[in-house]
Amino acid sequence: MTELTTHEEIHQVLSEARTIAVLGAHNIPAKPAFYVPDYLASQGYRILPVNPVLAGTTLWGETVRATLAELAEPVDIVDVFRRPDLLMTHLDDITSMQPLPKLVWLQLGIRHDEFARQLNLAGIQVVQNRCTLADHQNFGLEPIAADS
Repeated sequence: MTELTTHEEIHQVLSEARTIAVLGAHNIPAKPAFYVPDYLASQGYRILPVNPVLAGTTLWGETVRATLAELAEPVDIVDVFRRPDLLMTHLDDITSMQPLPKLVWLQLGIRHDEFARQLNLAGIQVVQNRCTLADHQNFGLEPIAADS
């Protein structure tokens, strides 16, 4: 496992993904943890919001969960909106997901090499310091068809 860094690798991940868990999802439209997943939802991705403060409320048609471990379905990407100094506190939550996510994506401005190394050791690929919204737009990806 490695960190995904090439445009081709990241394009492929965004093209194939269907379900994205958003760690640190927010309900304030001006925050990236809201408008990035909101954009992704508008493009056809299923968004599973995770934030213990908002647990039990609804965002993007889904009940907000307190932890990633509460998700009982496969997740293609865990999109992370948490400060780098808090990432290691989420390592056990991510690695206890069943099945493991294919990829953990650390949003623009978020980088933590040891966290990424630990995820790689668990068999999870990582993207660091990139924005899913910007990459999706820059690659010119079409919205996901409802039947895919």
